[in-house]
Amino acid sequence: MGRVSAADIWIVDLALSPGQLDRCAPVLDTHERDRAARFMRAADRIRFQASHAALRLILGEALGSAPGAIRVEAGGAGKPRLAGAAHGAFDFNLSHSGERAVVGVARGAAIGVDVEAIRPIPDALRIARGHFAADEAAALAFHSHETIEAAFFGLWTRKEAVVKALGAGLSMSLDRFSVSVPPARPRLLRMQQAGDWTFTELDCGPGYAATAALRCAASEITVRHLAGDWTTRLR
Repeated sequence: MGRVSAADIWIVDLALSPGQLDRCAPVLDTHERDRAARFMRAADRIRFQASHAALRLILGEALGSAPGAIRVEAGGAGKPRLAGAAHGAFDFNLSHSGERAVVGVARGAAIGVDVEAIRPIPDALRIARGHFAADEAAALAFHSHETIEAAFFGLWTRKEAVVKALGAGLSMSLDRFSVSVPPARPRLLRMQQAGDWTFTELDCGPGYAATAALRCAASEITVRHLAGDWTTRLR
Protein backbone atom coordinates (compact mmCIF):
# COMPACT_ATOMS: atom_id res chain seq x y z
CA MET A 1 0.00 0.00 0.00
CA GLY A 2 1.32 3.45 -0.86
CA ARG A 3 2.06 6.00 1.78
CA VAL A 4 -0.40 8.87 2.18
CA SER A 5 0.54 12.20 3.74
CA ALA A 6 -1.69 12.42 6.79
CA ALA A 7 -0.06 14.58 9.45
CA ASP A 8 2.29 17.49 10.02
CA ILE A 9 4.34 18.00 13.17
CA TRP A 10 5.89 21.31 14.21
CA ILE A 11 8.70 21.54 16.75
CA VAL A 12 8.67 24.93 18.48
CA ASP A 13 11.40 26.66 20.48
CA LEU A 14 9.76 28.33 23.50
CA ALA A 15 12.84 30.33 24.56
CA LEU A 16 11.35 33.71 23.66
CA SER A 17 12.47 37.25 24.34
CA PRO A 18 10.13 39.54 26.36
CA GLY A 19 9.12 41.27 23.12
CA GLN A 20 8.28 37.96 21.44
CA LEU A 21 6.29 36.82 24.45
CA ASP A 22 4.28 40.05 24.43
CA ARG A 23 2.87 39.03 21.04
CA CYS A 24 1.56 35.70 22.39
CA ALA A 25 -0.97 36.66 25.06
CA PRO A 26 -3.23 38.85 22.84
CA VAL A 27 -4.15 35.91 20.53
CA LEU A 28 -5.25 33.63 23.40
CA ASP A 29 -8.91 33.33 24.32
CA THR A 30 -10.36 34.10 27.75
CA HIS A 31 -10.15 30.49 28.92
CA GLU A 32 -6.47 30.23 27.96
CA ARG A 33 -5.62 33.52 29.64
CA ASP A 34 -7.37 32.38 32.82
CA ARG A 35 -5.45 29.09 32.79
CA ALA A 36 -2.16 30.91 32.24
CA ALA A 37 -2.87 33.25 35.15
CA ARG A 38 -3.28 30.29 37.53
CA PHE A 39 0.33 29.16 37.13
CA MET A 40 2.34 30.14 40.18
CA ARG A 41 5.73 30.00 38.43
CA ALA A 42 6.45 32.58 35.75
CA ALA A 43 8.32 29.99 33.66
CA ASP A 44 5.24 27.74 33.53
CA ARG A 45 3.02 30.66 32.58
CA ILE A 46 5.40 31.69 29.78
CA ARG A 47 5.56 28.14 28.39
CA PHE A 48 1.78 27.87 28.40
CA GLN A 49 1.23 31.20 26.65
CA ALA A 50 3.93 30.61 24.03
CA SER A 51 2.92 27.03 23.22
CA HIS A 52 -0.78 27.89 22.86
CA ALA A 53 0.04 30.92 20.70
CA ALA A 54 2.15 28.66 18.46
CA LEU A 55 -0.73 26.18 18.25
CA ARG A 56 -3.10 28.98 17.21
CA LEU A 57 -0.65 30.22 14.58
CA ILE A 58 -0.31 26.74 13.06
CA LEU A 59 -4.06 26.07 13.08
CA GLY A 60 -4.81 29.55 11.76
CA GLU A 61 -2.44 29.18 8.82
CA ALA A 62 -3.85 25.73 8.03
CA LEU A 63 -7.43 27.05 8.09
CA GLY A 64 -6.76 30.47 6.57
CA SER A 65 -7.86 32.21 9.77
CA ALA A 66 -6.30 34.70 12.17
CA PRO A 67 -4.73 32.94 15.20
CA GLY A 68 -6.97 34.87 17.58
CA ALA A 69 -10.09 33.80 15.67
CA ILE A 70 -9.53 30.07 16.22
CA ARG A 71 -12.18 28.60 18.50
CA VAL A 72 -11.25 25.55 20.54
CA GLU A 73 -13.57 23.44 22.67
CA ALA A 74 -13.25 20.32 24.84
CA GLY A 75 -14.15 17.09 23.09
CA GLY A 76 -14.54 13.61 24.49
CA ALA A 77 -12.52 13.04 27.68
CA GLY A 78 -11.47 16.68 27.49
CA LYS A 79 -9.27 16.41 24.38
CA PRO A 80 -9.30 19.84 22.70
CA ARG A 81 -10.83 20.11 19.24
CA LEU A 82 -11.79 22.81 16.79
CA ALA A 83 -15.23 24.23 17.44
CA GLY A 84 -18.06 24.65 14.95
CA ALA A 85 -17.79 23.93 11.25
CA ALA A 86 -14.00 23.56 11.42
CA HIS A 87 -14.30 20.58 13.78
CA GLY A 88 -14.26 17.96 11.05
CA ALA A 89 -11.29 19.37 9.15
CA PHE A 90 -8.41 18.51 11.49
CA ASP A 91 -7.44 16.67 14.59
CA PHE A 92 -4.65 18.32 16.54
CA ASN A 93 -2.61 17.90 19.68
CA LEU A 94 -0.13 19.96 21.70
CA SER A 95 2.57 19.08 24.21
CA HIS A 96 5.24 21.21 25.86
CA SER A 97 8.09 20.63 28.27
CA GLY A 98 11.13 22.70 29.14
CA GLU A 99 11.84 25.02 26.21
CA ARG A 100 10.18 22.88 23.56
CA ALA A 101 6.64 22.45 22.29
CA VAL A 102 5.33 19.96 19.75
CA VAL A 103 2.18 20.60 17.72
CA GLY A 104 0.60 17.86 15.61
CA VAL A 105 -2.11 18.40 12.99
CA ALA A 106 -3.73 15.47 11.16
CA ARG A 107 -6.30 15.09 8.42
CA GLY A 108 -8.72 12.19 8.67
CA ALA A 109 -7.03 10.53 11.65
CA ALA A 110 -6.60 11.08 15.37
CA ILE A 111 -3.17 12.27 16.49
CA GLY A 112 -1.32 12.44 19.79
CA VAL A 113 2.05 14.04 20.54
CA ASP A 114 4.20 14.18 23.64
CA VAL A 115 7.54 15.81 24.49
CA GLU A 116 9.45 15.51 27.75
CA ALA A 117 12.63 17.16 28.97
CA ILE A 118 14.91 14.31 30.11
CA ARG A 119 15.78 14.77 33.77
CA PRO A 120 17.21 12.66 36.61
CA ILE A 121 14.75 10.00 37.74
CA PRO A 122 16.44 7.54 40.14
CA ASP A 123 13.24 5.50 40.64
CA ALA A 124 12.51 4.94 36.93
CA LEU A 125 12.19 1.16 37.29
CA ARG A 126 9.91 1.42 40.32
CA ILE A 127 7.62 3.79 38.46
CA ALA A 128 7.62 1.56 35.37
CA ARG A 129 6.81 -1.56 37.38
CA GLY A 130 4.01 0.25 39.22
CA HIS A 131 2.34 1.95 36.26
CA PHE A 132 3.47 0.51 32.91
CA ALA A 133 2.89 -2.89 31.31
CA ALA A 134 5.02 -5.78 32.57
CA ASP A 135 6.79 -6.28 29.22
CA GLU A 136 7.73 -2.59 29.09
CA ALA A 137 9.18 -2.67 32.61
CA ALA A 138 11.11 -5.84 31.78
CA ALA A 139 12.62 -4.25 28.65
CA LEU A 140 13.51 -1.09 30.57
CA ALA A 141 15.33 -3.19 33.21
CA PHE A 142 17.94 -4.19 30.60
CA HIS A 143 19.14 -0.59 30.36
CA SER A 144 22.27 0.56 32.13
CA HIS A 145 22.41 3.38 34.64
CA GLU A 146 23.72 5.64 31.87
CA THR A 147 20.86 4.97 29.42
CA ILE A 148 17.80 4.25 31.56
CA GLU A 149 16.62 7.86 31.97
CA ALA A 150 16.55 8.58 28.23
CA ALA A 151 14.84 5.21 27.61
CA PHE A 152 12.27 5.86 30.35
CA PHE A 153 11.26 9.25 28.94
CA GLY A 154 11.26 7.88 25.40
CA LEU A 155 8.90 5.13 26.56
CA TRP A 156 6.79 7.66 28.46
CA THR A 157 6.30 9.86 25.38
CA ARG A 158 5.29 6.86 23.27
CA LYS A 159 2.62 5.85 25.77
CA GLU A 160 1.38 9.41 26.28
CA ALA A 161 1.13 9.96 22.52
CA VAL A 162 -1.11 6.88 22.25
CA VAL A 163 -3.33 7.97 25.15
CA LYS A 164 -3.64 11.49 23.73
CA ALA A 165 -4.50 10.20 20.25
CA LEU A 166 -7.25 8.07 21.80
CA GLY A 167 -8.50 11.06 23.78
CA ALA A 168 -8.67 8.80 26.81
CA GLY A 169 -7.08 11.16 29.32
CA LEU A 170 -6.68 9.86 32.86
CA SER A 171 -9.41 7.25 32.34
CA MET A 172 -7.01 4.84 30.60
CA SER A 173 -4.60 2.84 32.73
CA LEU A 174 -1.09 2.81 31.25
CA ASP A 175 -0.69 -0.95 31.83
CA ARG A 176 -3.59 -1.80 29.48
CA PHE A 177 -1.36 -1.58 26.42
CA SER A 178 2.33 -1.79 25.63
CA VAL A 179 4.69 -0.08 23.21
CA SER A 180 8.30 -0.74 22.26
CA VAL A 181 11.05 0.60 24.53
CA PRO A 182 13.92 2.70 23.10
CA PRO A 183 16.23 2.15 21.33
CA ALA A 184 13.76 -0.04 19.42
CA ARG A 185 11.77 1.91 16.84
CA PRO A 186 8.43 3.16 18.20
CA ARG A 187 5.50 0.81 17.62
CA LEU A 188 2.43 -0.53 19.39
CA LEU A 189 2.93 -4.05 20.75
CA ARG A 190 -0.33 -4.85 22.52
CA MET A 191 -3.78 -3.27 22.86
CA GLN A 192 -7.31 -4.61 22.67
CA GLN A 193 -8.97 -3.56 19.40
CA ALA A 194 -5.79 -1.70 18.51
CA GLY A 195 -6.45 -0.96 14.85
CA ASP A 196 -3.69 0.57 12.75
CA TRP A 197 -1.11 3.03 14.03
CA THR A 198 1.83 5.01 12.68
CA PHE A 199 4.55 6.32 15.02
CA THR A 200 7.50 8.61 14.60
CA GLU A 201 10.23 9.59 17.03
CA LEU A 202 10.85 13.35 17.02
CA ASP A 203 14.22 15.06 17.34
CA CYS A 204 13.65 18.05 19.61
CA GLY A 205 17.32 18.48 20.38
CA PRO A 206 19.66 17.13 23.09
CA GLY A 207 17.95 16.48 26.41
CA TYR A 208 14.45 15.84 25.00
CA ALA A 209 12.37 12.80 24.11
CA ALA A 210 9.31 13.16 21.88
CA THR A 211 6.90 10.96 19.93
CA ALA A 212 3.95 11.40 17.58
CA ALA A 213 1.29 8.68 17.23
CA LEU A 214 -1.31 8.62 14.46
CA ARG A 215 -4.32 6.28 14.34
CA CYS A 216 -3.81 5.45 10.70
CA ALA A 217 -1.85 2.80 8.78
CA ALA A 218 1.09 3.43 6.45
CA SER A 219 0.88 7.19 6.86
CA GLU A 220 3.54 9.80 6.29
CA ILE A 221 4.24 12.18 9.16
CA THR A 222 6.05 15.31 8.04
CA VAL A 223 8.18 17.02 10.70
CA ARG A 224 8.89 20.75 10.52
CA HIS A 225 10.55 23.34 12.76
CA LEU A 226 8.63 26.55 13.35
CA ALA A 227 10.89 29.43 12.30
CA GLY A 228 12.53 31.41 15.10
CA ASP A 229 10.65 34.58 14.14
CA TRP A 230 7.24 32.87 14.31
CA THR A 231 5.78 35.37 16.78
CA THR A 232 5.95 38.10 14.09
CA ARG A 233 3.21 36.20 12.24
CA LEU A 234 0.79 36.51 15.17
CA ARG A 235 -1.95 38.96 14.25
